[in-house]
Amino acid sequence: MKTAASYLKHHFLIAMPHMADPNFAQTVTYLIEHNEQGAMGLVINRPNDLSLADVLEQLRPDDTPPALCQSLPIFAGGPVQTDRGFVLHPARHSFQATLELGELALSTSQDVLFAIAEGNGPSKHLITLGYAGWEAGQLEAELTDNAWLTCPADSDILFDLPFDQRLSAAAARLGVNLSLLTAQAGHA
Repeated sequence: MKTAASYLKHHFLIAMPHMADPNFAQTVTYLIEHNEQGAMGLVINRPNDLSLADVLEQLRPDDTPPALCQSLPIFAGGPVQTDRGFVLHPARHSFQATLELGELALSTSQDVLFAIAEGNGPSKHLITLGYAGWEAGQLEAELTDNAWLTCPADSDILFDLPFDQRLSAAAARLGVNLSLLTAQAGHA
C-alpha cells in the first residue's frame, strides 16, 4: 500500500525524450492530484492557438474583451475534456468553483476568466482547456517504464517563466539537460 508521501501531488512530470504519445511529447505537467484512484494534471508548456480574448468572445459575443486579453494564452492542458476550462492560480483568490490545493487553487467557473480580464483576478495564473488524467496504476506503470522524470513543482516555473523555458527549467531542477538524454528507452 502506498503512503500519501509516495504520491506525486504538487510535482512536475517531465516527459522523457523518447515519449511517443503526441499529447505529452516534450511537455511538463503539473500534477494537481495523485492517489490510489489515479492522477490529474495540467500540461503547462503547450499553448494552443487561442487567447483569453478568443474564449471571452465565445462566452460573451456582444462584449469586446479588453486588449490585454489578446496576449494571455490558453494552454492545451491535456487530452481529457478539451472543451472545459481550468485556471490554476495562487490560493489567495476564490471563485464560484474553486478547489483549494494548498498554496495553489484550481478554478473552473467562468467568473475567474472575467476577473482576470477586468484586472481583478489573480495576476499569476495558467489557463488551460482540457487536462491530463491517469487511471489507478496507470501513471505508476508509466513511471516504471521511464516515460517521466519527476520533481517537486515550482511556482516560478508555473507562472513566471515563458512557456518555452518551462520544460528545461523543470529538468534543470533535477540537474538534467534533456537535450543530452537519448531518445532510446532502456532498463539496467
